[in-house]
Amino acid sequence: MEPGLIWILGGLLLLLAELAMPGIFLLWIGVAAIGTGALLLLTPLSFAAVAMAFLVLLGGGIWLSLRLRRSAPASVLNTPASGLVGRSGLLMPLGEAAGPGLRVRIGDSEWQARLPLEIRAPERPLRVRVEAVEGTVLIVRPE
Repeated sequence: MEPGLIWILGGLLLLLAELAMPGIFLLWIGVAAIGTGALLLLTPLSFAAVAMAFLVLLGGGIWLSLRLRRSAPASVLNTPASGLVGRSGLLMPLGEAAGPGLRVRIGDSEWQARLPLEIRAPERPLRVRVEAVEGTVLIVRPE
């Protein structure tokens, strides 16, 4: 069998393995193997040249994946800010809260809360709207 076809077959098997076990990082090894096989089909190369072509293609693929990963926007999926900013809740007075400090009840859960500096803690429950999230603390403002 032609060495270029063996490289391509090996690369396709690695791509199938990546589909079966995602996250193993076999994608770039498979792509480099397919590229090396295609290069071998076009021109005969020595063993050292084949190894160098494979390593260069593998390095280029890894560099490209790292570059694309850096340029992707940060995901806000499954973060407190994604579902809480803009929602209304009930700010509990200091004596009635389940924990220390200000707490806001949104739905069936309570969160630590912080008011802007110009607003003081309420004497009775107060309707508030979530403006931002810092860690697990909600920044709220009265509605």
